[in-house]
Amino acid sequence: MPQGDRGRPPAAPDDPAERSVVMAEIGAPHGVRGWVKLTVFAEDPATLRRYNPFHDPKGRRFKITALKPVGKSLTAQIEGVADRDAAALLRGTRLEVPRSRLPRPEEDEFYHVDLIGLEARLADGTVLGHVRDVADYGAGDLLDLTGGVMLPFTREVVPVIDIEGGFLTVEPPAGLLDEAKPEPGEDGA
Repeated sequence: MPQGDRGRPPAAPDDPAERSVVMAEIGAPHGVRGWVKLTVFAEDPATLRRYNPFHDPKGRRFKITALKPVGKSLTAQIEGVADRDAAALLRGTRLEVPRSRLPRPEEDEFYHVDLIGLEARLADGTVLGHVRDVADYGAGDLLDLTGGVMLPFTREVVPVIDIEGGFLTVEPPAGLLDEAKPEPGEDGA
């Protein structure tokens, strides 16, 4: 089985470079020899093995020893997982790596983990909240802010992103915030 401390999740680091990035999630077993189906979140699934070893939110370590495409899916062999029963126990496990192990993004590209926690401000400085998550429901990325505000993550709506400064500036489309204006001093954080 995978190695690691089974009872204690790793501490959530304050340093964004050490925050975990989910690269894949283990799905159903594939066959009887311990292979698993993967949902891969990396831009190029074929490069997934270069990020070995992975960890899960509980701190367990995993190493992918082989990848194989099966139809439109990708399957993997995980070190120490030799049968279908062991593979089934891993279903739903997220395979993560520290942000610092990923390549530096190109200009005007961002890892979602780098955006989480940034303060979202209007151009006049009014704070709308903080980025709680970046979601994609099929029509493009959305910023999920504290306080229940969701904004399209486009250059038009988010023209300024200052990761070092800890904020982004938003220019929401007309009418989007009519129902969700922040109260003075309340940003939902």
